[in-house]
Amino acid sequence: MTTYQQIMETPLGDLVIQATAQGLTYVGFDASRFLPKCTEKNAMTKLGHTQLSEYFAGQRQQFSVPLDVKGTAFQAQVWGALADIGFGQTHSYSDIALTINNPKSVRAVGSANGRNPISIIVPCHRVIGSNGTLTGYAGGLERKQWLLQFEQAILNRQ
Repeated sequence: MTTYQQIMETPLGDLVIQATAQGLTYVGFDASRFLPKCTEKNAMTKLGHTQLSEYFAGQRQQFSVPLDVKGTAFQAQVWGALADIGFGQTHSYSDIALTINNPKSVRAVGSANGRNPISIIVPCHRVIGSNGTLTGYAGGLERKQWLLQFEQAILNRQ
């Protein structure tokens, strides 16, 4: 299957957007994911870029770009629950475990959250510790904090 990609400049640094013809496969700040021999864009990377540009401009709160992610059934369940966390809201790992009707799976939820390949669009940055503290984020805690503050500022302007 052919992979397409493009780089997007954001206020948080370069974002790698990768996709197949079916949907996005990766969105994140990990530059090591960039495939140097693959510089071609496609409709999915362009749509992801457009929607993320609208997000960073404060004009988009929900995403509708198709995804083509691979994971276990449990990971897909967690990622689906992440996608349901509203713009500017936060949930704990325990909240997610309850949402998927598996209250004892808090650690597994944390692991699945950490393996989310679609940053921002599948908003793993909106998951915090049960005591309200910021916990791990593949893009770094400073980016997580920025994203949460950015979303709150947008909501406060409305």
